[in-house]
Amino acid sequence: MNIRLASLLAFTLLCSSLSAQEKPNVLFIAIDDLNDWVASFEGHPQAKTPHLDAFAETGAVVFKNAHCAAPVCGPSRSALLSGFMPNRSGVYGNTQNMLAAELVQTHATLPEYFAKNGYHSLSMGKIFHSHHTATGTDKGQWAFEEWHDVEIGSSVNRDKLTSRDRNLIHGKPGPPSKYTKSSGSEFSWGPTKGPIEETRDYKTARWAAEKLQEESEKPFFLAVGLTRPHLPFYSPQEFFDLYDPAEFRANRIRKNDLDDILTPEGKKKFKPTPDYLWLKENGLIDEAALAYMAACSFADACLGVILESLKTSPHYENTIVMLWGDHGWHLGEKLRYRKVTGWSESTRVPLMVRLPGMTERQDTIRAVNLIDLYPTLIELCNLPEKPEIDGRSFAPLLDDPQQEWNFPSLTLVGQKNASVVDERWRYILYPDGTEEVYDLHQDPMEWTNLAAKKTPEIAAVKERLGKVIPKTYMPGIQSPSVDKKSKKQGKIIDGTLKAIRDLTKLK
Repeated sequence: MNIRLASLLAFTLLCSSLSAQEKPNVLFIAIDDLNDWVASFEGHPQAKTPHLDAFAETGAVVFKNAHCAAPVCGPSRSALLSGFMPNRSGVYGNTQNMLAAELVQTHATLPEYFAKNGYHSLSMGKIFHSHHTATGTDKGQWAFEEWHDVEIGSSVNRDKLTSRDRNLIHGKPGPPSKYTKSSGSEFSWGPTKGPIEETRDYKTARWAAEKLQEESEKPFFLAVGLTRPHLPFYSPQEFFDLYDPAEFRANRIRKNDLDDILTPEGKKKFKPTPDYLWLKENGLIDEAALAYMAACSFADACLGVILESLKTSPHYENTIVMLWGDHGWHLGEKLRYRKVTGWSESTRVPLMVRLPGMTERQDTIRAVNLIDLYPTLIELCNLPEKPEIDGRSFAPLLDDPQQEWNFPSLTLVGQKNASVVDERWRYILYPDGTEEVYDLHQDPMEWTNLAAKKTPEIAAVKERLGKVIPKTYMPGIQSPSVDKKSKKQGKIIDGTLKAIRDLTKLK
């Protein structure tokens, strides 16, 4: 049986089960700050992510051209979970709590919509971005019928690092003042003293694995969030040992990469960031890349605990698995680290989807976006349509990953700062009129900005992709101010917030 026919059969069987009122379960897995340094996505040639790779090879659609709605945790997660792009919700930055957005106040988020339509929703780990409130910490617990916090194991705390790594040149004491305060001690790495079993992500994975072994009277929406490879890059020693420091290298960095990105006045738009300058000066670029890769392998091992449990669970044949990273991550490319840019290293995310019955890997280069997850799951699970949300269902691509798909993907980097990508081109437009155009077929690393070329082809790219950029933007929402005492308490909010999320009143 060929791949296309097998996929079609799997999709037909799924639809058949839906017609019999046996709705599929959903296993919804988020991995924080995971870029394309996964072997299946070829982001780094030395990547060791065996569980992610096995998930793809044993039957899943691998989206090689998936992107986030916003290249930073809060806005990215707020968009995909609410169904509304930042320009409609007003959530542009990490400090803005989506609950303050009018659209979120009146519309069900993704897990709430599933609970509203007959699913049991449950979660552990980072799914929503957390915020301090006057009554404690909001981690999105209000969105789930069953929500569990995980006790942070002592092994992930800074004071339990090995003595060598407590004195990292770029972690503690941190960069000198000439590099500004933006780097700070968060950008650090090293092996933890304790075993993997003591870590937060492993505990989260074990909880999910145990839940998957339980019988369920209702179909479930199980959301699981892993925090690594988010900074700081602390992982058990065994994951550092996977890589030889003498052999491991960061991806190639072009030193003049920013020279051709010019404002309308002809000035350079960007300069190297403090993180990059500090790491370069101290010869730590390869070491930082290795630490990030170790953290990716650590997250992969925790993921394996969940996926292995699913295989032996009573739910395997009736569970959709949607596995995603919330945005990309720079590791020296464009002379910077972290995220919050419109370039591929920041917008591109690993996304893999498995439907019941899939047995072979299928890749697609069709452009999709994390904003599409909500409408896609609505269609796959045969829930009532929700036309007011953004994005479009890519369920047809799960049937035929190679079919024609002329829908570019939009990423918003704050207000009026947009990046649009299709299968070949990327177009970036900044509020000051600066433009970038990259031919991803000829220049996948986005080294050569073609925006200044006065050719019909480049003009057509700008016009076509420019049509995707929003014309209007909601003002950034104002989150309630929180006093220092509330932040210091760090407690989890009580049922007050959850009580106001009346599912019967949410659209």
